[in-house]
Amino acid sequence: MNQTSVLLESTLTCPHCGHTSVEVMPTDSCRFFHECAQCHAVLRPLPGDCCVFCSYGSVKCPPIQQKGSCCH
Repeated sequence: MNQTSVLLESTLTCPHCGHTSVEVMPTDSCRFFHECAQCHAVLRPLPGDCCVFCSYGSVKCPPIQQKGSCCH
């Protein structure tokens, strides 16, 4: 996948209340925490995932989209 085909928006779904929000993903780092706007739960990556987008998003983070590995 090349740079032009990387998707930068992902819909995060809170596993606690089901609230969804469209978020713009950073291209050069991972997001380890995200606070749900509805229930205020702090989302953290699931074991084996690098960021909240990989765990709760509709689209994996840009480093995974580009390289297949994360930004560790």
